[in-house]
Amino acid sequence: MKILVTGAAGFIGNFVTERLLEQGHYVIGLDNLNDYYQVSLKDDRLKRVEHFENFEFVKIDLADREAISELFAEHKFDRVVHLAAQAGVRYSIDNPMAYNDSNLTGMMTILEGCRQNNVEHLVYASSSSVYGMNKEVPFSETDRVDHPVSLYAATKKANELMAHSYSHLYNLPVTGLRFFTVYGPWGRPDMAAYKFAKKIMAGEEIDVYNHGDLSRDFTYIDDIVEGILRTLDNVPTGASGNAKYDNEAVTPYALYNIGNHQPVKLMEFISTLEEALGVKAKLNMMPMQPGDVYTTYADTDQLQQAVGFEPNTTLKQGLTEFANWFRDYHNV
Repeated sequence: MKILVTGAAGFIGNFVTERLLEQGHYVIGLDNLNDYYQVSLKDDRLKRVEHFENFEFVKIDLADREAISELFAEHKFDRVVHLAAQAGVRYSIDNPMAYNDSNLTGMMTILEGCRQNNVEHLVYASSSSVYGMNKEVPFSETDRVDHPVSLYAATKKANELMAHSYSHLYNLPVTGLRFFTVYGPWGRPDMAAYKFAKKIMAGEEIDVYNHGDLSRDFTYIDDIVEGILRTLDNVPTGASGNAKYDNEAVTPYALYNIGNHQPVKLMEFISTLEEALGVKAKLNMMPMQPGDVYTTYADTDQLQQAVGFEPNTTLKQGLTEFANWFRDYHNV
């Protein structure tokens, strides 16, 4: 099959691209290579897949409607994995317009491309951030998510609504995936594992928000990729396992959590990372930050029922793999 992967130079997108190429699919990898974090890391990720003969990279901004339209018309993709977005909860507080262009306009250009060119299945990235300050755990796909606490979360909730409307109006098969705190080798520098490791190895203090009284459903990259690929092959037919409303019984739309369904206290995460790196961290205890939530915890029953898989990599396994990569990549 010919598959478009947006965000192919990003953390998750790069691993998904690699797996699809190994399976023999022809992959067009799209990325605008923006400088939200160092472009050199994105370039190095692309080097991991550029040797595949069945890979082609295109540098296009999602907000460029004409370029995206031409790309879809030229390639007639069978399936699309839409992972590109402006990420980061805290960054959205200071740079809100970047989220409008990438996450809202960008989602719209992808939906239109799929509609106009009869794509057989669109899988797109949502986020656990949509759950906001939900008190009931674990977080379920049928929970109400009407109270986002960051603009990033609001754009991801908007993406879910946009995708559902396209699926309903145009009979476009769409699956949304709510990712829970992804980590692992080649990860994003603004995420906890990378950010902490860099400061720990430099002997600098790490900021520990809410004085460490936070927990996250940390999910290893290999588990995320496996979930994406399985849902990509599980095309919704209008009888999604988590339909809540009558119209979803005929709408080819599905929505799943992908998380490790085992929340970890922040202090336990730090101690496990210390052990993996072999270095003790210096801690700078901080108050709660705007846009943060106290906990994330994924209910993965729907994913298990739909595709027979649920993430299960332990934090120790995952952080050991990350630490080994970090040391090698940074020569420390």
